[in-house]
Amino acid sequence: MRDELLIGPDDSGRVVAIAQGRVVDAVGPDAERLEAGGAQITPGHVNAHTHLYSGLAPLGMPGPEPAPTCFVEILERVWWKLDRALDADSLRASARLYVANALLSGTTTIIDHHESPALIEGSLDVLAGAYGELGARGLLGYGATERNGGREEALAGLEECARFARTGATETVLAAVALHASFTVSDETIADAGALCSELGVVMHVHVAEDQADVIDAVERGYDGPLERLARLGALPQGSILAHGIHLSPEQVSWAAEQGCWWVHNPRSNEGNEVGYAAALGATTRVALGTDGWPAEMEVEAEALERLGSAAGDDPQRRGKRLDAGHRLVAELFGTSENVLQPGAVGDLVVADERGPRHVVVAGQVVVRDRQLVLGDLEKIRREAEREARAVWERMSAL
Repeated sequence: MRDELLIGPDDSGRVVAIAQGRVVDAVGPDAERLEAGGAQITPGHVNAHTHLYSGLAPLGMPGPEPAPTCFVEILERVWWKLDRALDADSLRASARLYVANALLSGTTTIIDHHESPALIEGSLDVLAGAYGELGARGLLGYGATERNGGREEALAGLEECARFARTGATETVLAAVALHASFTVSDETIADAGALCSELGVVMHVHVAEDQADVIDAVERGYDGPLERLARLGALPQGSILAHGIHLSPEQVSWAAEQGCWWVHNPRSNEGNEVGYAAALGATTRVALGTDGWPAEMEVEAEALERLGSAAGDDPQRRGKRLDAGHRLVAELFGTSENVLQPGAVGDLVVADERGPRHVVVAGQVVVRDRQLVLGDLEKIRREAEREARAVWERMSAL
């Protein structure tokens, strides 16, 4: 048999494959063939924490004035202005550009943490539309916060999570309940979010201890830290996704992992925001790799992890497994086999050579063929994004 990847359903409708002459499972006669000579067949990459609303940022977003002097000022002068300037058209353009580039880079699963205060209701449907249109897998949640409109804003964010979980989620795009970070919400909102997780049977997705400001706020509220605050208020169900964990001890990180939570390391973002290196994440193997709004080029993120981890003296054995750990996370979320070349797996595969991804398959559907999107036009997507970006920059300047 020549080198090729066959993708198709078996008699029971499962997505199965025959890879490079090795029969993984029997496929039907209508299986799709992808030329794989001189290439490797690997699982699709997983971006375990990002922000699709940042997809327009590389298209000339103006720098803040005056320049931020700390992490909270970066949020206030950059990202919180950006998310407030988004409308449905710009959010759609941002999501489509981000998802398109992710797929072309071999990233098949994108776990998103969203905020758009001027467009809360329906915002997750806009994002899900980009996933569905282009063929990506993912998890979506609206990061409830009180930073603009108090409890009313937070409740609207939680309601968007609930609405999407009940009416918008699909087999390939799941729902989560999300909080921006504990320092932007009250105890009541955290408790409400935890109760909603229980009611819906979904996980929590939240920033934890990205900066000392999160720790200081929790202590001032009478807790040992943000992790303990979330736990005491019932907002850490099993499988929850906790981003960053920089300003925590190994014992705190290990405890959360023992409760079934996942940590996500975002080295490029952490370096750019000058918040430190998440050394404590070495206390567990339940750590996946994310980009926190940076492009979903996971091999580039892994290179940054290697560089920064080496400088920090981090255990190379532990950090070296974080890129692949995303497959364990996806297997847990979707209830599938962790090995993508086994029956019952999610069916997310990449055929890659020295030039990068040649073909990309998500849930048994070919979404990139011969380095081109199958379900979208990248140039058209980019032109739309550039047009919407200019409008967003104007709105940001007025905030």
